Amino acid sequence: MIITLTGHLERIGPIYIAENPGRHEPGTGEINFANLFAAIDAAGYKGWVGCEYRPRATTESGLNWRAPYREADDRDTGKEAD
Repeated sequence: MIITLTGHLERIGPIYIAENPGRHEPGTGEINFANLFAAIDAAGYKGWVGCEYRPRATTESGLNWRAPYREADDRDTGKEAD
């Protein structure tokens, strides 16, 4: 997945993510999203990454996966976390 994605970034607009199997939130299946996000960052991708998944439980709990990424982004940009 990473080789294909990073090899074609010049032809890709937004990237939409969902876990496999089941199209649930990241962290509920077999995709290593930490590696995926690191690879698209390293490749210089500046576009949007959108989420297109069905939470396994509630919407609120389905958003918990993003906390470490938001904290890292806040550190990189100098923002304070919400």
